[in-house]
Amino acid sequence: MSEPLDRSSLWPYDERGEPGEFYYQRYGHPTGVAAEAALGELDGGTALLFPSGAGATAALVLSLLEPGDTIALAEGGYYGTGVTFAALTSWGLRVVEFDQTGPPPHGVQLVWLEAPSNPFLTMPDLEAAVAHPAPVVVDATVATPVHLRPLEHGADFALHSASKCLAGHDDVVLGAVVCRDSAVAEKLRTFRGRTGIVAAPDPAWLLLRGLKTLDLRVRRQTDTAALLAERLRAHPAVETVRYPGLGGLLSFDVSDRETARKVETSTSVIVNATSLGGVTSLIESRARWEGDRVPPGLLRLSAGLEDPEALWSDLEQALG
Repeated sequence: MSEPLDRSSLWPYDERGEPGEFYYQRYGHPTGVAAEAALGELDGGTALLFPSGAGATAALVLSLLEPGDTIALAEGGYYGTGVTFAALTSWGLRVVEFDQTGPPPHGVQLVWLEAPSNPFLTMPDLEAAVAHPAPVVVDATVATPVHLRPLEHGADFALHSASKCLAGHDDVVLGAVVCRDSAVAEKLRTFRGRTGIVAAPDPAWLLLRGLKTLDLRVRRQTDTAALLAERLRAHPAVETVRYPGLGGLLSFDVSDRETARKVETSTSVIVNATSLGGVTSLIESRARWEGDRVPPGLLRLSAGLEDPEALWSDLEQALG
């Protein structure tokens, strides 16, 4: 059974002239509440949806921090997070990067981890992070609740670019924050309503659809990524392979930028495009976006649901 999709932008007051649970879409709507409940149950907290992962990131930081506060950001993580934080420096926020495989630095007001990091695929030392006095955010976009529930490990927030694995079909842009403390979640909900950083009903409905197959998809993608990583490590044209043993994302290095471009444009089953976590396998050279932040020959590969042997044949001919 599919949940109903309610696109209403407003709802009538009751017979006493008082607003009910829903009265104006910016403050909440039935489809969004249903999707938040489903995700909250998976992650073990109170979930709130946003129109994108970047929107979720910005809303969380702006609702938690004040001018002069500092974020400790896991180095080697999704470059877009750093870009978002850089855009907020004019509001007085500061950022320092640190090696998330060790403890966060002292004197920061928020610790931002990524499990695993994208595209370097490091896993954070969660025990060291939660021992820090600052609140801890774990971007678990790649791991998903199938492999990691950060709140169970003491994190204060789990963040997802729900456009990726959670929705899973490359047809929605959506973000989510799952809060351990319901009072903090209510503060974030108020901030979301007042600033209008709210997800619409249609993407929320598509998230509900995607969550129904999340476990099956992620486990299949994990098995495929593990197989591809093993074979890539044995290939003479591949210099480095990064895979943490969970999720469908891996990265590997070839000799240089030109070779990476040849590989990504030579596949036929694997699509040369950005993003990750969908049913279609994707590959791209990350240097086009991240420049010197990554090795020039780094390729990021997101395993989809195609036949693993077909994917390997496609990669093998492209590398050749």
